[in-house]
Amino acid sequence: MYMARLFVRIDFGQSGGSFGPGKAQLLEQISETGSLRRAAASLGMCYRTAWLLIEEMQRAFNRAVVIAEIGGTGGGGTQLTELGTTLLTTYRRIETDVTQASHLELQNLAAVVQTITAGKRAAKKKRSPAARLKNRRQSKRRRSLRSKPR
Repeated sequence: MYMARLFVRIDFGQSGGSFGPGKAQLLEQISETGSLRRAAASLGMCYRTAWLLIEEMQRAFNRAVVIAEIGGTGGGGTQLTELGTTLLTTYRRIETDVTQASHLELQNLAAVVQTITAGKRAAKKKRSPAARLKNRRQSKRRRSLRSKPR
């Protein structure tokens, strides 16, 4: 069974910023791991990319979304600010609401795609072995004609 998924991205027109699934995942991982480096690694991204995403969010909202603590004997860490937590929880709530509201339409769309794909597979299977052999011979002839010098 095919499943249609919906991704929500919010663009903030005047600030030029946006917030979507990637930034939400990054903030979640920071919250869980307490470290930007570990959060980036768990998402398979390099530290620099993660830091640039954080800087982009902070520029867009003109406030910090994380607080970085400098390392030392106990090590450093990164925590979400109140804004970071609000962004994440609000985004996840919007994402859930939108997904629930469009659940039936997503199922219908997935069923249409499944029907189209099943039709294509059935058409391929209907060709007899003799027809497949004939197609192979014709394509070999076409290739040999193209490769002959004129």
